[in-house]
Amino acid sequence: MTQKVCYNNSMSDILIVGKDLPDCLDFAEAFVTTRKVYCVTKDESEASNFEAEGLFASTWNRSSAISSRSLIIKAETHLEDLNQIVLFFDSYYFGTKFELDRTEDVSPAIDTMIASYQFFVNELLLRLEQRKDPFTVVFLAKTYPSKVEILRSGNKNINIHPTSNIVNAAQEAFISLAENFATLTSDKQYLSVLLARCDQANELYNSEKQLGIWVKESIAAIEGFKSHQNVKQACSWVRAGGKVSNGFSLFK
Repeated sequence: MTQKVCYNNSMSDILIVGKDLPDCLDFAEAFVTTRKVYCVTKDESEASNFEAEGLFASTWNRSSAISSRSLIIKAETHLEDLNQIVLFFDSYYFGTKFELDRTEDVSPAIDTMIASYQFFVNELLLRLEQRKDPFTVVFLAKTYPSKVEILRSGNKNINIHPTSNIVNAAQEAFISLAENFATLTSDKQYLSVLLARCDQANELYNSEKQLGIWVKESIAAIEGFKSHQNVKQACSWVRAGGKVSNGFSLFK
């Protein structure tokens, strides 16, 4: 049974980036009953299509630092109190866009899966430093195995098509970015971080609605801690579906 958590709607609005609408609709809908939600859409003309679902949205030029800054400001403008952000990296989702390691795809892939998150995090840190309001940042890595990981594991499942080299490299870049971001929490008492990982074998992998509910409850748990997390806790990956405690469950 899903634990029910009560929120003050005006105190827990959220921005979700990394996976666009409508592809992240199930995930985003897990939050709409308890807070206002802002997402990214591929086309500005489609943004209003999701308002009936309780979602605000705008476009994001992933290869532009200015666009990242603008996205944060737009979200702050539309939401009463933006103090939660989820950076969502879905390797299988990106793998459908960059299935082959073609030379002409390298630059677009880097912009889409690596530079975008770097730009966004840099702009986010600048904005958080200006505000200094309590804030929770979630790095959600929905991972998928590479060729070498499948080989090492001995997995014979023919339905698993390994990620391309560029997607796997981007996945590792996202994980590294998340861990380095988390090290900043030690001297920023207003900032809390959750590093969450959902591998292909995880029971939540095929249900983004349930994954979203777990992220929502995990954010509530972190924000309910009496003492601020230390660096070791912030840098610990939590398995999606696992319990987030004061000690933080290490990813197994």
